Amino acid sequence: MPQDLPYRTLGFLLHDAARLLRKRFEQKARAHGSNLTRAQWSVLAHLSRQEGINQTTLADILDVEPITVARLVDKLEQLGLIERRADPGDRRARLLYLQPAAAPLLAEMREVGAAAREDAMRGLSPEQREQLIEMLLLIKNNLAERDGRDDRDDRQEKVA
Repeated sequence: MPQDLPYRTLGFLLHDAARLLRKRFEQKARAHGSNLTRAQWSVLAHLSRQEGINQTTLADILDVEPITVARLVDKLEQLGLIERRADPGDRRARLLYLQPAAAPLLAEMREVGAAAREDAMRGLSPEQREQLIEMLLLIKNNLAERDGRDDRDDRQEKVA
């Protein structure tokens, strides 16, 4: 099957699996009645781990332009899910914090994410699941070191 070879490469498989996992998360979130976009969910998830960061840092984490984060934050602020607070160290910057209304949504998001991950890992034993995670962390750390970034501590719970 030489024509199938590109579809068996690491980059293609990782990209496609990630795309399908995101799609499954979105389907399950909609089935739960969520009106938030995946990008909005992602902002909430990252803020739940790093509350009090500024928009520029969040844009770097999400690998998007700062204006994109500003629009996402505007919408989530209008929904009463996050708030901007003045940064005592920089008058121009605002720090981002979750509002109490975000807590039930985060719990729902974690459930939806767990269900999507379970769909993805169906058929793998607990040992195989752990081995897969460890191998992916190794690949990620190898690439982060080469890139000059230190993403090794990003072992926290993922949304999907």
